[in-house]
Amino acid sequence: MSRIKVQKKNPAGEVLYEYEGDELRRDETSIVLEALFTRDDMPFQDVTFKKGDHFVEYYYSDHWYNIFAIYDRDDGALKGWYCNIGKPAVIEDGIVSYIDLALDLWVSANGTQSVLDEDEFDALALSDDLRKSALNGLDDLKQVFLNNKPPL
Repeated sequence: MSRIKVQKKNPAGEVLYEYEGDELRRDETSIVLEALFTRDDMPFQDVTFKKGDHFVEYYYSDHWYNIFAIYDRDDGALKGWYCNIGKPAVIEDGIVSYIDLALDLWVSANGTQSVLDEDEFDALALSDDLRKSALNGLDDLKQVFLNNKPPL
């Protein structure tokens, strides 16, 4: 298993957050990593993210989103999926980066979907094409879950 650096960037290309995960698998258009949640416990939507929760992260170079399946550190139960809307990931040797476009989707383990950070997305100075691609990515992502085909 190799260590992979993950970089979340803003629309200007500046790194906002960086961490490492272990590569589980990859193909020509995607990579799957596992990482541990390293922040202090925090309530979020209908769950609490706990330090040590297990994240399985799916990055795609051909989709306008990434998906994090989140499992509880104590019992391994699936909490849900946190999904970032952004430009397709750039997958290179030893590093995965993506441009985050603020818009997020939370899908609870029971399938309930919540779109997050719409005000932040609306406030971004994006071209019409970029905004449209992001919204199309959100629609595509919602369909993944409505069709009961989320990554596990």
